[in-house]
Amino acid sequence: MKKTRFVFIGFQHPHIWDLVARARAHPAIEVVACCEEDAATRAKLAGDPRVTITHSDYRAMLAEVPSDVVVVGEWFAKRGRVVIDSLTAGRHVLADKPMCTTLAEHDGIVRLATEKKLTVGMMLDMRDSGVFVKVREMVRAGEIGAVQAASLGGQHPLLPGVRANWYHEEGKHGGSINDIALHGLDLLPWITGLEFSRVTAARDWAVGVPEDSHFKNAGQCMLELSNGAGLMLDVSYVAPSSQGYTLPMYWRLTLWGSKGVLEASLTAKEISLHMEGEKTGRTVPIGVPNPGGYLEAFLGEMRGKPCNGQLTQAEIFRASYVTLKAQEAADHGLLNVEL
Repeated sequence: MKKTRFVFIGFQHPHIWDLVARARAHPAIEVVACCEEDAATRAKLAGDPRVTITHSDYRAMLAEVPSDVVVVGEWFAKRGRVVIDSLTAGRHVLADKPMCTTLAEHDGIVRLATEKKLTVGMMLDMRDSGVFVKVREMVRAGEIGAVQAASLGGQHPLLPGVRANWYHEEGKHGGSINDIALHGLDLLPWITGLEFSRVTAARDWAVGVPEDSHFKNAGQCMLELSNGAGLMLDVSYVAPSSQGYTLPMYWRLTLWGSKGVLEASLTAKEISLHMEGEKTGRTVPIGVPNPGGYLEAFLGEMRGKPCNGQLTQAEIFRASYVTLKAQEAADHGLLNVEL
């Protein structure tokens, strides 16, 4: 079987290393080139056994290297341009989230992918967690009844001195809602079967960052689901940096249903359930994880053989659009934005 040729563009965000490892180990993938345009990052990666940088200009790489898929891991505000250029060059794209930072870029990506019949994937790996696999199974089976309200806490550590400096540079980040909320705004429809109908309100602001930083590291938003239920979502970089991503409330999801309440988090080993008619709560074991599911979903859709129940391009485009509309609401103080 002919291998799918992958090229990588941008290594300035750590998410990319999960896909580097999976691509190198995958029997159907061949990594044929890698580009890093930032000189300091190239120097840091020299001799790194995980990757061999072959190019310092991504447009030259697209022109010179025959390939099937471009993986995009640049700093956030650069990604939209790279994705558009890659699609224009006739390549499928698998991007880290977010794939872009403006609605205009999003529209251009959707148009190009549709016109050229190319597939756009995204590294939305929270769907692959055994916790949320089981939560979806329970909610779709009606165990907590109709979803009436939801809250989701996606707080992250700021990690001063570890997190890349470009987060603080003007025009490079694009907002904490667009950065982090995308995971949650993909997860909720996948779990519940409900779509978002309105951004009720959104806000982002800076707290605890250096005085010269342009990073609005705190973000919150409220959205309405298609059945009238509401989601309250916090995606602020305010968690204790010393504890990294180990907190028990990391990506904590609470769903209030007509029959009971369900709560889980990405780091949990079990799901809490409190049902109407029962005097005490109980726990449910988490499900079987699906590591690398986002990659297999992308490969399947690209080959015309989508994986049932897994991430699709249509879902990616919808989640990206909703997230960008929420970021726009925060940027401009908009209320009750119809989706």
